[in-house]
Amino acid sequence: MAYAISATTKGGRNGRAILENGGLALAMGLQKEFGGNGEGHNPEQLFVLGWSSCFGQAILALAKKHGLDGQDARVTVALTMDKDEISFGFKAEIKVALPGADKAKLQALIEDAHTICPYSRATRNNVPVTLTAV
Repeated sequence: MAYAISATTKGGRNGRAILENGGLALAMGLQKEFGGNGEGHNPEQLFVLGWSSCFGQAILALAKKHGLDGQDARVTVALTMDKDEISFGFKAEIKVALPGADKAKLQALIEDAHTICPYSRATRNNVPVTLTAV
């Protein structure tokens, strides 16, 4: 095993979450859209921060293979969350901007990065994802 981390939350979406090493602790809060007061952070915010960072690293790792320099790549992960009577569902769009890059090469890079990013792999087959070069 190369890396392991854990977090503990008390109080669910309106509680407090802390990393095992104490390096990050956050007040959590249910979104207004789902009946909360909107104060604090929610898991979806943390998820898109992690996914965009991870995807950016995948872009950096694979850019040279596609004849691009990924240093200036800007990755945006947009997550939408819908709710029915009992559960939630996600849809995601990943947009990557790379100034001066050929769109076809960038799109190929994005699709390649989607195969190695652990967040992308973890959501495969249960979260619809759109990949867009901008």
